[in-house]
Amino acid sequence: MRRTLFRHDRIWTGDAGHAGAPWTDALLVEDGRIVAVGAEAISAGDDAESVDLPGAVVMPGLHDAHIHTEWLSRDMSSVDLREARSLEEALELVRAHAQGLPDDEWLHSGRWNHNRWAVPVQPDRHSLDAVSGDRVAALSSVDGHTIWANSLALQRAGITRDTPDPVGGEIVRDASGEPTGILRESAQELLDVIPRDESPLRPWLERCQDWLLSVGLTSITDIDGEDARAAYVELHAEGALRLRVTKCTRDPDLELAISEGRRSGQGDEVFRVGPVKFFSDGALGSHTAHMTEPFIGHEGCGIAAMPYEVLLERTLLAARNGLDVVTHAIGDEANRLVLGTFEAVRADGLDTLLRIEHAQHVLPVDIPRFRALEVVASMQPSHCTADLELADEIIGPRRLASYAWRSFLDAGVRVAFGSDAPVEDPNPFYGLHAAVTRQRADGQPLGGWRPEEKVTLTEAVHAFTVAAHESVGRTDVGRLQPGQLADLVAVDRDLWALEQSSPADIRDAVVLQTWVGGELAYERS
Repeated sequence: MRRTLFRHDRIWTGDAGHAGAPWTDALLVEDGRIVAVGAEAISAGDDAESVDLPGAVVMPGLHDAHIHTEWLSRDMSSVDLREARSLEEALELVRAHAQGLPDDEWLHSGRWNHNRWAVPVQPDRHSLDAVSGDRVAALSSVDGHTIWANSLALQRAGITRDTPDPVGGEIVRDASGEPTGILRESAQELLDVIPRDESPLRPWLERCQDWLLSVGLTSITDIDGEDARAAYVELHAEGALRLRVTKCTRDPDLELAISEGRRSGQGDEVFRVGPVKFFSDGALGSHTAHMTEPFIGHEGCGIAAMPYEVLLERTLLAARNGLDVVTHAIGDEANRLVLGTFEAVRADGLDTLLRIEHAQHVLPVDIPRFRALEVVASMQPSHCTADLELADEIIGPRRLASYAWRSFLDAGVRVAFGSDAPVEDPNPFYGLHAAVTRQRADGQPLGGWRPEEKVTLTEAVHAFTVAAHESVGRTDVGRLQPGQLADLVAVDRDLWALEQSSPADIRDAVVLQTWVGGELAYERS
C-alpha cells in the first residue's frame, strides 16, 4: 500500500457547498484515493511519504466535459488558419503549409473563421485551387460544421451541379448552380468516399495527452469516433493512459455499440463507456444553428441536422439500450426540439443521463424544462467570448438566454463546462476566465458581455470538476476529500484571490504539477 501526505497552505477541496471545509492544508492518499484531510491527515500520515506541493494554490484536477481529442490531435499536423484576418492571409498560410507536405498528403482541418476576416464572405474552391496544388484540400471551419473544398476534392467525391443536397446538409452553389466548394453539415460526409491514408492516430493522441495534462486536465469526455476509442483502449491496455477518459459513441456507431453490449458507465477508474452523441443542428459561425427566427441579414433559420422523428427514434434506441445521451443543440429551436426528445425518454420511465451540448441560445421558457427533465446543460464558456460579436450581429436583441450560465444555475439546472477543443483552446483556465468575466483576452467588452450571466469562480470550478464528472455519472472524483480519487493540480497563482483583485489574470494561470490518482503525471520544467 502506497501512502503519500500532500501538503500545501492553500488546498481548495471543492467542498464549499457541503458540510466540509473549502480549504485545507494536507491530503493523505492511499493507493490513489484520499483517506484524510487537514489535521487528521497529518496525524495519520507519520509513516507516509511527504510531498510539499508547489505554487500558490492546489485544486482538484479539471474535467473537460466536451472535447474532440482525435480532431485536436490531427490538428497538430495541419495548417492553422484561426488567426488569419483575411482570405488572402488564409490562402498564403495554406500555400506555405502545402509546400512542406508530401505529394499525396491532403490539406485538412485548418479551422478557418471567415467571420473574423476583413471581408467576412465565405471562400470558394477557385481561390483554394490556386494555392493547394495537385492535392485534395478539404479545410474545416473553426466550428467543424463547414468544409471548404477545392475542385479536386469535389471531383473525386463526384459532387457536381446535379448532386442533391443530403438530408441535414447543404452543397452551396453559385448563381449558375455550380458547387462553390462550401459543404455544410452532413454534406461534408460526401467527401468520405475519397480514399485517404492517414498516419497512425496513437502517436498524435499521446502528444495530445501530454498537452492536456500540462494545462491541468486530469479527465475528459471525448466526443470523437471509433478510431479514438480504439487508440484509447490500446493505450489503457498498455498502462500508457494517464488521463481518465469517458468515451462517447457517435450516432453512426450506435448499432455497433449496442451489438457489442456497451453500456454507459462500464469500465474502470481510467477508461469508461460514455454516452451517445447526436446532432440536432449546426453552429452559429456557419449560420447553421437551428433558430425559431431567421438570422439577421439572412433568409434562413439554420439547419436541422436530423429530422425530428429520426432524432427521437435514435434517442430512444440509445436510452432503451442502457446508453446515456448527449445531443448537440445551439439554436433555440434545436434546444426546444431536443428537450422534446428527452421528454419522451422520461415518459418511457428511463433514468438515462441526458445532456444538451452547448445550449447556447435558448428560449427563456425552456430553461425550467432542463430542470424538470434533469437535463445537464453542457456548455463551453470560451464559445461566448469567441462568438459575442457574431451573436450581436446575426441574432441581435431578440429575447433569448444566450450563453446563460447564471440563468441556468439560478433555475437549478446542472451546468458542466468544457472547451469543445479544437474549436476553442482546451486550456480550462481560459474557460474559467471567460465564465467569470465574459470578456475576451483583450479585456473587451468592458464589464463583460451581458454581465448578468457571469458566474463566480467557485461555481465555474465546480462546473469544470464535480459537475463535469457527474454529467457522465461519476461521483468518485472532482473534490479533494476522503473517498475521492486523488486528482489534483498545483497552480502558480491563487485564482480565488485574483477573482477579487484582477480576474483578467485567471486566464494566464500556469500549472506547475498535475497528479492523477496520487501519481505525478506532469511537472513543468
